[in-house]
Amino acid sequence: MVERENEDLSIRRQCELLALNRSSLYYERVGLSEEDQRVLQEMDKIYLDFPSYGSRRMSRELRRRGYRVGRLRVRSLMRLLGVEAIYPRKRLSIPAKDHQIYPYLLREVEIDRPNVVWAADITYIRLKHGFVYLVAVMDVFSRYIISWQLSNTLESGFCCEALKEALEGDCPEYFNTVQGAQFTSSEFLSILQGKEIKISMDGKGRVIDNIFIERFWRTLKYEEVYTKCYETVAECRASIGEFIRKYNEERLHQSLGVYDTPFEAYYQLPAGAEC
Repeated sequence: MVERENEDLSIRRQCELLALNRSSLYYERVGLSEEDQRVLQEMDKIYLDFPSYGSRRMSRELRRRGYRVGRLRVRSLMRLLGVEAIYPRKRLSIPAKDHQIYPYLLREVEIDRPNVVWAADITYIRLKHGFVYLVAVMDVFSRYIISWQLSNTLESGFCCEALKEALEGDCPEYFNTVQGAQFTSSEFLSILQGKEIKISMDGKGRVIDNIFIERFWRTLKYEEVYTKCYETVAECRASIGEFIRKYNEERLHQSLGVYDTPFEAYYQLPAGAEC
């Protein structure tokens, strides 16, 4: 809102009118150091292999791998990644205080066809100079990635965009997520409620409720993200988009019974059908 080239109002006067501290106008955010970037990348790998590690064991594992880090620093970086130790406890995933949460509804649900249950989750993607967050919406029966979005913040907007894109086609009977603030926001929930979709959220003390999309994250990280060094968000988006296309349309899944691709299983097509 401050117009630096305004000849009638000085910058000092504009700041006074906006009730803005003038020093904050010249503040430039300091990015993560190269060392922190390396630590974050290594933490990401450790977390995929050992998701039960909290800050204490994570810091010890990092020191075993040659990184000089303390527990407080590791705890701060884990918050930045948006990860926490996974183990049975009373509050596995904490939503915002004023957000509504829903019970886990899938224990007795038979997932025997597409569009019975969709799931969504968020993961961290490293760049050469920074990081972004990736959300994906998956059909649980077929493992088909219906939609996905990237964001440089953990605000709920990019999750809502991914959900709206997914719902441009079919709708599921159930939609399952973790109890994170992005998925318990009123904006996200209202989209599901408007389609009369039953909302399910991971139960307390449950570590496998969203297991299929967690397995996809592992595949994505080891086969795509860890083999690349994305220079920009645009490069990251293009490369991940191509990986997801191949995952959907070319990768055979033994778990689907007859080595179908997710595309074939989702659209109930014969093996080898063109996308």
